[in-house]
Amino acid sequence: MKLRHLSALLLGTSLASTSFAATEIEWWHAMGGELGEKLTQIAENFNASQSDYVVKPVFKGNYTETMTAAIAAFRAKQQPHIVQVFEVGTATMMSAKGAVYPVFQLMQDAGENFDKAGYLSAVTGYYTDSDGNMLSMPFNSSTPVLYYNKEAFAKAGVEPPKTWEEMQGVAEKLQAAGVTCGFTTGWQSWVQLENFSARHNIPFASEANGFTGVNTELAINSPLHVKHIAQLAEWQKTKVFDYGGRRSDSAPKFYNGECAMYMNSSAAYAGVKSNVKFDFGVAQLPYWGEAISEPQNTIIGGASLWVLQGKPAEEYKGVAKFFSYLSSAEVQADWHQFSGYLPITQAAYELTQSQGFYANNPGTDVGIMQMTTKAPTENSKGLRLGNMVQIRDVINEELEEVWSGKKTAQEALDTAVSRGNELLRKFEKSNS
Repeated sequence: MKLRHLSALLLGTSLASTSFAATEIEWWHAMGGELGEKLTQIAENFNASQSDYVVKPVFKGNYTETMTAAIAAFRAKQQPHIVQVFEVGTATMMSAKGAVYPVFQLMQDAGENFDKAGYLSAVTGYYTDSDGNMLSMPFNSSTPVLYYNKEAFAKAGVEPPKTWEEMQGVAEKLQAAGVTCGFTTGWQSWVQLENFSARHNIPFASEANGFTGVNTELAINSPLHVKHIAQLAEWQKTKVFDYGGRRSDSAPKFYNGECAMYMNSSAAYAGVKSNVKFDFGVAQLPYWGEAISEPQNTIIGGASLWVLQGKPAEEYKGVAKFFSYLSSAEVQADWHQFSGYLPITQAAYELTQSQGFYANNPGTDVGIMQMTTKAPTENSKGLRLGNMVQIRDVINEELEEVWSGKKTAQEALDTAVSRGNELLRKFEKSNS
């Protein structure tokens, strides 16, 4: 009996030692709700697939809060291995000399197979340096699309507007058929100015939107930008357009049927699907037909995974293995199909297609088509501007002055450019 007890004790000790031997990898992220649960499941599946490493996801708040927390943690030498940073934080992360372990170097050092050509070029271009090296690992890349209430549209006898010129007529027919507002938007700076610029092939800022230098200046007070924001302000008066907040705060207006259209990330798909009680569709963003005959590609949003310096080499091997797992066609296809984020690799897209997902879920490939049907120009490759998080705050403040009737579109955008340029000069000074 004593021998049996001793054997059990020794076995338990051995198992505990084996468990404790697993190297922990800390991953700070900004995904709550259904997306956060799915992210945790991905980490758990990786942990179950091998016994050497344990990835521990930690939710740190929204994107801004997560990046701010990671920067503070690095200064205090308490940084995680991996941090999820939204796309507008790219320039800030690139300028953090000595803080970042570039992904291309990480994978090479760890001996992991890593071929940049396997990733979608529309995604990788955002996260590469001037030599074409990937600095961070794409994870949740998205682009804005238009969600619409199919039932309300059928009742009104209308189709999703392809151009902004069609918007008012479509919205007014929807309102006549019983909806309160025509459309609302999430992430107004990203959708109505950043992607608006790309879609119309006009600069958001100088220096190829920051890709060719840090001496950038904003260009969002052009005649077309002003015309667009002025039109939204006019539509706000009759609820053809109805503002609902800076991030995705306007989602409930679409969920409850108040607004018949909702412009936001392709990754809002999971939230829309789980919250609406009606049949919905997905369409491309409208464009001003009088300005362009064909729209340009939209640009990505979402985030990538940055690796922070200061950890032992053995732990970085675990990060690299996790990235290989994360990029696999099966994991990416599952994540893409669940979330609405773009598949980051060609293999994941092809697997999703072969599984019949797009055929069985019409509209789920809209974001991909919108991103990839035209080759990016210097105006539609993306943004790489320093202090872009703060610039978005400035833009939000100024747009809210327009929606409340306190400023004209011209006044607000002129002020946004002036205030934004001050932030760009601060970033330029700190990186000169």
